[in-house]
Amino acid sequence: MTASQAPAPATPLLDTVTLPQDLRKLPVGQLRQLADELRAEMIAAVGQTGGHLGSGLGVVELTVAIHYVFNTPDDRLVWDVGHQAYPHKILTGRRDRIRTLRQGGGLSGFTKRSESEYDPFGTAHSSTSISAALGFAVANKLAGQPGKGIAVIGDGAMSAGMAYEAMNNAHVAGNRLIVILNDNDMSIAPPVGGLSAYLARLVSSRPFLGLRDTLRRLSRRLPGPLHKAAKKTDEFARGMAMGGTLFEELGFYYVGPVDGHNLEHLIPVLENVRDAAEGPCLIHVVTKKGKGYAPAEAAADKYHGVQKFDIITGEQVKSAGGPPSYTNVFAQALVAEAERDPTVCAITAAMPSGTGLDRFASLFPDRAFDVGIAEQHAVTFAAGLAAQGMRPFCAIYSTFLQRAYDQVVHDVAIQNLPVRFAIDRAGLVGADGATHAGSFDVTYLASLPNFVVMAAADEAELVHMTHTAALYDSGPIAFRYPRGNGTGVPLPAVPERLEIGKGRIVRQGSKVALLSLGTRLAEALKAAEQLDARGLSTTVADLRFAKPLDEDLIRRLMATHEVVVTIEEGSIGGLGAHVLTMASDEGLTDAGLKIRTMRLPDLFQDHDSPDKQYDVARLNAPHVVETVLAALRHNSAGVEEARA
Repeated sequence: MTASQAPAPATPLLDTVTLPQDLRKLPVGQLRQLADELRAEMIAAVGQTGGHLGSGLGVVELTVAIHYVFNTPDDRLVWDVGHQAYPHKILTGRRDRIRTLRQGGGLSGFTKRSESEYDPFGTAHSSTSISAALGFAVANKLAGQPGKGIAVIGDGAMSAGMAYEAMNNAHVAGNRLIVILNDNDMSIAPPVGGLSAYLARLVSSRPFLGLRDTLRRLSRRLPGPLHKAAKKTDEFARGMAMGGTLFEELGFYYVGPVDGHNLEHLIPVLENVRDAAEGPCLIHVVTKKGKGYAPAEAAADKYHGVQKFDIITGEQVKSAGGPPSYTNVFAQALVAEAERDPTVCAITAAMPSGTGLDRFASLFPDRAFDVGIAEQHAVTFAAGLAAQGMRPFCAIYSTFLQRAYDQVVHDVAIQNLPVRFAIDRAGLVGADGATHAGSFDVTYLASLPNFVVMAAADEAELVHMTHTAALYDSGPIAFRYPRGNGTGVPLPAVPERLEIGKGRIVRQGSKVALLSLGTRLAEALKAAEQLDARGLSTTVADLRFAKPLDEDLIRRLMATHEVVVTIEEGSIGGLGAHVLTMASDEGLTDAGLKIRTMRLPDLFQDHDSPDKQYDVARLNAPHVVETVLAALRHNSAGVEEARA
């Protein structure tokens, strides 16, 4: 039975719940059944659409409990990253669209403000939830409104400094901020059981908090040393029993650990915290990724993000065979460089498998560093390595490198340190949509002095660029490559060291010149064939470098062609802007040369299939042809009408 043929699960209780207010009408005793049905519905839906699975399964009970206890949407609930929010979407009026997840025109795979009032804040990058929830909490406090700010953040997201920056400032929210730490991997707490659940209920209860408040007021009347001693005794006693001393030092009242799958434990704690008069509170909830679905429990990493799958067997739909992915080609090329050069090392920010560095780490464990979700640290750490003579490769998705832009500028570019940036997921990314698209890296890197910026046109070029970067010690160098599989060209047995700032002619013509950067080269070649068929002899150049430009090549093509079109899968301000600036500075447009730039549109493109995204962006071969004809004032009838 395929995923599309799998029958819908029986969900009689879930069928009565459209919005959280329906959920709150149920007796507590029925919530277990509701959670089981919610889990079954999520498995069935993701089996048809693909998407993030394990994280959402792990928070089913927590999702039910939060919406049952708190007055959402007035209490503003922010899911960190948002990839675990599928159960939340089902309970907040979107069940009828849940099988459109990550498809064109369908639900986003993350929380999104335009989608529902129950998504008060868009999240797709890690560790932003506490800051946002704090903002909601303080705004309500200033306005005299009762709503709280609730952040649900995973233990992995707590590795990012931004989470602690927010917690350090949380005292301004008073009791309106609640942080729920979803601990599903790091095992930072002792085993969860009846005793820990009892302690969590006890220390979050009104009698305990009332007694604690009374004793605190009495202790303030004691002489200074005795008052400090009493405060430390309270913190020490609860820290010994429950942990959480770090959070207490940041000004949070710590409660936990709590079994995140036991509603009888979870709901009383949430109710106590909801009604507490204390300041900001952190509830430590322990969950299991993939909970309730055996294949996902057995392989949490494999079922974190999935293709469509058979819900009975768990077998995922295999993609059609074909060329290796760009990520795997890079990983293989980097391993080869490390075998040749003991100074080559690799840094990733919590994405070892996503960037292909897991293979590098298995072979060179002493030279591989996963720094957690801490891109800022990753970049400056790489800068320190480079300053001490190592050859660091910082492998980060384009969209995540944005989080470390100050470090790229201040710690790398200004000091001209030879950090190598391997930029994965450059360009459009299909189902992950605007939050994960690598649209801006050429623009934000090529504007920096000292930087070299390359873009691979195919997987063979990626091998050459990895090698070139390994040998380049004159300053920072970056190379970008897309998500997905390569074009199928043979990989070089021996990599070539590219001459910095030099492109290549891949097709010679005389009237139209297409200057391509990156993997749109294949579409440029298709367009050239179509233009040739119209009598417009077309040159295609793979510039390879956005910075430094191959000015000699560009100058020659501008002098010998009537139309020049730049083509790139990046935002405004990238290659096209640099070529136009060069042409303007040198007066190359004075003789009537027609220059056009093709790039991603000035908007955040929603998730869709890659083909449809490229059509929206107008970056396919027919769009190149249209651009050239428009520049020549031709219409679709061809050159004859223009000559007439």
